[in-house]
Amino acid sequence: QVQLVESGGGLVQAGGSLRLSCAPSGSIFGINPMGWFRQAPGKQRELVAIITSGGRPTYADSVRGRFTISRDNAKNTVYLQMNSLKPEDTAVYYCHVQTPQRPYWGQGTQVTVSS
Repeated sequence: QVQLVESGGGLVQAGGSLRLSCAPSGSIFGINPMGWFRQAPGKQRELVAIITSGGRPTYADSVRGRFTISRDNAKNTVYLQMNSLKPEDTAVYYCHVQTPQRPYWGQGTQVTVSS
């Protein structure tokens, strides 16, 4: 069973930066839309950013201008560069890949931003 493996989360002070990475543990056929979602305690999971197979990004209003999503198709890897982090960015961040057959989700990586 192929899984998505996230890395790069952690604890950072407000104004700091983190870079998240996500890659599959095995082969996922094709070049598919990839994205990042997050879920804060007591809140629903929300979209952070997605990137199409052609490399076009879309961002949530709350992160636009601070976060950058990118991908490496050769490695089937997606990245999320997070700058100017705020305490309200604290959440578990989940990687997502949507194939024609099914969605894939990572197990999540914790991002904590202290004030």
